[in-house]
Amino acid sequence: MKSISVKLDPPLARWLSNRSRDLKRTQSDLVRDALEQQRQGKGGVTCHDLAKHLCGIMRNAPRDLSTNPKYMKGFGE
Repeated sequence: MKSISVKLDPPLARWLSNRSRDLKRTQSDLVRDALEQQRQGKGGVTCHDLAKHLCGIMRNAPRDLSTNPKYMKGFGE
């Protein structure tokens, strides 16, 4: 197995150490699992996951709001 070094800020290092101790697993094992989940697309929370309760709640809004250029006129000015 290939080894790498990772620099962590102190709060993250403490969290990893505590989590490792609580789960009785090595820090390397936890990092490997997290990376494998990311690789398989199972890790993390997306913006949509955080805001999905807001999807479809607008009433009387144009159906083409995000694609019609006329709604973007003056945006960012």
